[in-house]
Formats: sequence, structure tokens, C-alpha cells
Amino acid sequence: MEFKIDAIETPALTKAQLSELLFEQIGLNKREAKDMVEAFFEVIAQRLIEGDEVKISGFGNFQIRTKAARPGRNPRTGESIPIGPRRVAVFHASAKLKEQLHAAVAADAASPGTAAPIEAERAELG
Repeated sequence: MEFKIDAIETPALTKAQLSELLFEQIGLNKREAKDMVEAFFEVIAQRLIEGDEVKISGFGNFQIRTKAARPGRNPRTGESIPIGPRRVAVFHASAKLKEQLHAAVAADAASPGTAAPIEAERAELG
């Protein structure tokens, strides 16, 4: 099954937009769609909190890494400050997702009309 996301106008996909896609393209009612998206992310978050790895076939893996304490520096004052140990979530894209991303970049580069807007956007960013 393929979802059509052409109507999404923002640069980031939100949970509300995922719910809307489930409503429009699967036929769930809005409440069910919202609950399903919330439950999906709650399960992922809970497993990561418990220290488990989350593997989504064809998409990628989420893992928790423990970072050791280290010295830091306040960029304004230059003062040394300790940074305590912490846990961070990391994501590694699957080979399949990487292939899809590379194919999309190659297709954009091959399309004659896409290079100018990309170059213009880069020029705006400086």
C-alpha cells in the first residue's frame, strides 16, 4: 500500500498529518487514526525508555546510547562546565531506506527542472 502525501505543505511530517493520512486513505475515523498514531509512538518511546532496541523492517533501527560524563565549555564565557552522563536516542536508516533516499537524489539531479530551485535555495541560505 502506498500513501499519497502530495497534499502535505510543511517541510516536516507531523503526527496530526499522519492521522489525517490514515483518515483519508485507510478509512479510519479521525479519533481512531489519532489514537493509532499516538499508540504507535508511545510503544516505540516506552521500548526505548526500557533500554530496548526498536527495529522497523525496511525503515531503520532506533537505539539508546549511554554517553559518559565529559567536560564542556560555555560558548559565551569560555567557562568550563561539566556535562553529566546521559542517554540519547539514535536512529540508523536501513539499507532499503538509504537506497530509496539515494534514488530520490539521483532522480532529482537527473530532472532538468529541479536543479535551479535547489541552487536558488542554497544561495538564499548563504
